[in-house]
Amino acid sequence: MGGTTYGRERGINALSLAHKFIKENVKPGDFCIDATAGRGKDTAFLCSLAGETGRVVALDIQQDAVESTQRLLEEKGFTQTASVFLDSHANIKAYAAPESVDCIVFNFGWLPGGSHDIFTAADTSIEAIKCGLELLKPGGVMSLCIYYGRNNGYGERDAILEYLKTLNYSLYTVIVHNFWNRVNDPAIPVFIIKQL
Repeated sequence: MGGTTYGRERGINALSLAHKFIKENVKPGDFCIDATAGRGKDTAFLCSLAGETGRVVALDIQQDAVESTQRLLEEKGFTQTASVFLDSHANIKAYAAPESVDCIVFNFGWLPGGSHDIFTAADTSIEAIKCGLELLKPGGVMSLCIYYGRNNGYGERDAILEYLKTLNYSLYTVIVHNFWNRVNDPAIPVFIIKQL
């Protein structure tokens, strides 16, 4: 019996789907960007996949997030693979050349365990996605987890989803997942594949 195990996993959520997608697409030696480092879990995950020959860049606008990410990377022994910068994801183009990146990860919303008064905004998030798409190699992938509701409302979610509809389907495949029968604004995982 082949096929996917998506429907049989316990505790399936946006993060588990994102990690499954990323794991299927990132290999040793790849160059990855975690554009919203948060507590560093995605950064460390990318390091584990890219390996010693790979490279990972992580960005976040909050010093607390940068420090959390650096601590986690030290604990896991990934400091040679990753570099962490205090910067906005909107400045992603400063960290890579066009068509040089294998995988870019975004988590839109707020810092886990941090203030819900500090959150991503549609204008900078969409700019970051646009720039990130230019940085992806042909065949490269992007993972977006859109957290919404609470203080940041629904504006960013709606703006990102509308923007994604405008992407040329001959250049990008965009897959949007919804947890249709869940309540309380479940995060939305989105996967983008840049065509070869």
